[in-house]
Amino acid sequence: MITLHGFAASNYYNLVKHVLLHKELPFNEHLIYNNDEQFLAINPMGKVPAITTADGLNIAESSVICDYLEETYPSNTLYPEDSAERAFVRQIMKISELYFELPSRRLIPYVFTGSPAPEHVKDDIRRLLTRGVNALCELTHFSPWIAGEQFSMADIYVYYVNTVVNAFTPKELNWDVLAEIPGMKEWQAKMSQSTIAQQIEADRQANMPEFMQKVTAQIHAAQSK
Repeated sequence: MITLHGFAASNYYNLVKHVLLHKELPFNEHLIYNNDEQFLAINPMGKVPAITTADGLNIAESSVICDYLEETYPSNTLYPEDSAERAFVRQIMKISELYFELPSRRLIPYVFTGSPAPEHVKDDIRRLLTRGVNALCELTHFSPWIAGEQFSMADIYVYYVNTVVNAFTPKELNWDVLAEIPGMKEWQAKMSQSTIAQQIEADRQANMPEFMQKVTAQIHAAQSK
């Protein structure tokens, strides 16, 4: 059986969990944090999530895990059959990661420490997010799904990318980034109503107190050095 390592407060953990649930694959959840020595033995990069396959292979990086799951367990497929259409889905996923999630993630340390981000940092984040907005305005269809008629890996990927964007950019940048892309907010609301998304959100909420306790302890430890 597959084991999913990480914690439910992580959007990338939840992304992989959504894929597992969509494909109706049996799996165990191993609650562990990325600075834990046991987790570093599984993934030396210390990035959540990671999985251990039924054969005992450890795999990290969300997009790599998602592709492994799709190729190994093709039921309830999440990629189109056509190679060009698969590339289109992956393009949306990669752009959302590089130009939506990663820039927004730079705000997290400032939010958790209660210190304002420097203006030059905010300006750089806005610049990258603008590139992401422009690209996704051209690529997304929402007819009814993000890449067209078929529900795909891009729907799951972008949905969990957007949780980070929506959590930090409106307050820290005074910018509702998702509203810049026609159809995005309506699609996001529809995604949130699925049984799987609601189950994952309940698990995330349950994990948040422990996660915040861990983060607070790390911040205090770093400040005391």
